[in-house]
Amino acid sequence: MGLLRVASAMSLCALAFAVQAEQLPIEVLSAVVKDQKIADAEVLLQRNGAQNVVGRTNAQGQVTLTSEAADGADNLLIIKKPGYSNLVVKCPCKGMTYAISPVMENLDGLRVVLTWGQTPSDLDSHMIFPGNNIYFNSKTGTDAELDVDDTDSYGPETITLQKKHYGESYVYAVHDFSNRTNTGSTALSESQAKVFVYMGQSLVRTYYVPTNRTGNLWTVFRMTGSGDFQDINTFTGVLVEAKDVLNEVKPLLNDSVAVDAVVVSSAVQGDAKKLNLKGEAAYQAGNLDQAIDYFRQAIELDNSFGKAYGNLGLAYQKAGNTAESIWANRKAIALASGPTAATVRAGSYYNIARIYEAAGQFADALRHYQLAKEQKANPVYDKAIERVQNR
Repeated sequence: MGLLRVASAMSLCALAFAVQAEQLPIEVLSAVVKDQKIADAEVLLQRNGAQNVVGRTNAQGQVTLTSEAADGADNLLIIKKPGYSNLVVKCPCKGMTYAISPVMENLDGLRVVLTWGQTPSDLDSHMIFPGNNIYFNSKTGTDAELDVDDTDSYGPETITLQKKHYGESYVYAVHDFSNRTNTGSTALSESQAKVFVYMGQSLVRTYYVPTNRTGNLWTVFRMTGSGDFQDINTFTGVLVEAKDVLNEVKPLLNDSVAVDAVVVSSAVQGDAKKLNLKGEAAYQAGNLDQAIDYFRQAIELDNSFGKAYGNLGLAYQKAGNTAESIWANRKAIALASGPTAATVRAGSYYNIARIYEAAGQFADALRHYQLAKEQKANPVYDKAIERVQNR
């Protein structure tokens, strides 16, 4: 019995050590140059808001982090490198390839990066907008291009919009090319696919493929003609070749076609409000990075939380992240409701106009000053319109 106890104790110790010594291999690539390894990127593993372990990629873009429960679902993986937007992703992360995006300069630019696991081997990105279907067989379009195409697992696949055109809608979808003839496939849902959306200097949205779904087409999001970013996140089974994915999602280019809102429980709404309050406190204390992080967490929980978007827009603008501020203000406009809706919309349009004017994009500035005036009369808007018209 004594030997059994000793053996059991040794087994428990061995198990504890195994948990403590879990290794997490990570590879970091460029999102815009195929197979380019990113050396000297800082890779952090964070658990429950506390930094756990840090490493740096070698010349091959690889690093292995060692930590207790390194690949646990409560961990965040954070990748940083000067000149690139920070990448933040929820684990599990083991054996995955991650691609980081160079900072974008254009106020109306957008970059979408798709990564996934070992199977299926070929997932395809599609960015569809009037007259365009950007994908592997049509790599360039109106101010848009497929930077990187991948056909042998993991990704990345990257589409960059150099400029989103006001008044035009855009829909992004992922097609399982490997299983294009199997409408009942679960491979896409099981692929661990992630879609990262970048604007300016920042990662602004992350989508994780829904699990326990059947279908080979994942329609991820829409940007309306006015720039409102709308989550779709639907699965369908389609029997089409890649070029015909366009026809499957084309109806969504009509902004009058409604997108179902994500239902958020009252408990989750409460958590989002708490995070928003923390963000407001951080903003008042002058800690903009922390404020932005809290506001982003709030909208990740509740994507219909207009006040958090408005706060995020202000924080981004004060931090000098102007492209991101435009995005957040557009969402605040779309979500504005109730007796203060016109005031919120007018203020957000005005904030956007000021950013465009400062950047010398006077036509865009004038449009948004006029939109502000349409919402609410204000002599400040009149003076701004006159100022821009006289340039």
